Amino acid sequence: MTDEFGENDDQNTDYECEIGIDVRLRDLDFMGHVNNAIYATFLEEAREAYFEDIFGVSLTDVGTVIASLTIDYVRPIESDAEVTVAVGASELGTSSLTMAYEIRADGEPAATARTVQVLVDRETGQSEPIPDAWRRRIDEAGD
Repeated sequence: MTDEFGENDDQNTDYECEIGIDVRLRDLDFMGHVNNAIYATFLEEAREAYFEDIFGVSLTDVGTVIASLTIDYVRPIESDAEVTVAVGASELGTSSLTMAYEIRADGEPAATARTVQVLVDRETGQSEPIPDAWRRRIDEAGD
């Protein structure tokens, strides 16, 4: 996505994973649009698919916490829209993984988002390094 200066503001992210989302009646607000809070649930569903597709694990099997979540809304999603979410890793730290997302309605951007997740040891609650195997899989997925 480009900003008002024509600069790319999502760090040239390649989206390695894309999923379809079913919009449910309970997702709608009083105006018939998808409620803004539901977008975070859409991101979570895409993140789960990414972890399964790229790392071969479920989010329920690894210790991660969301350290940051930002969503930039572009336009409303109508109840009958075909919704997809594209997701990819945009930055890797020692124990953090930044993921970029694009939520699309009928093929057009409806929102962009970013999460920063930290890998943690479930027993100690302390951060732990991202496994080398995950780093390789992210590199391979981006090729």
